[in-house]
Amino acid sequence: MRAVRGRDRRPPGPRVWTYDLGDGWVALAGRTDADNDRLSLKVAGPDDWWFHVRGMPGSHVVLRGPASAEPDRELLGRAAAVAAWHSKARDGGVVAVSCTRARYVTKPRGARPGTVQIRRERVLKVRPGVPAPAEPGA
Repeated sequence: MRAVRGRDRRPPGPRVWTYDLGDGWVALAGRTDADNDRLSLKVAGPDDWWFHVRGMPGSHVVLRGPASAEPDRELLGRAAAVAAWHSKARDGGVVAVSCTRARYVTKPRGARPGTVQIRRERVLKVRPGVPAPAEPGA
């Protein structure tokens, strides 16, 4: 078998925006449809939380935290706000965001990149926003 020079055959990891939500919690937002697929289906663990704006194009967002920790309602709302920010609903006021555990996110056979099915959906209504960057030296 011949080695291929300068080319890695493995697909790259997803390109994501990363937001520190404090206390060890991080929100990851996919940049493209292909990145959303990889983030939602390959990177997200079964106990991570998954978010997407309802009925509108936007990034998939995965909320990760410390092992065996459960996010409170306020933290889920902040992750949902990140999903709303990275969607076509960014300027829409209050936005409905679907939320579920990543284990309930699946890809229908033959579906286009970025298209998933979810079960056990919760709907959070939030205003789009992302956390402010940390102050240098803080």
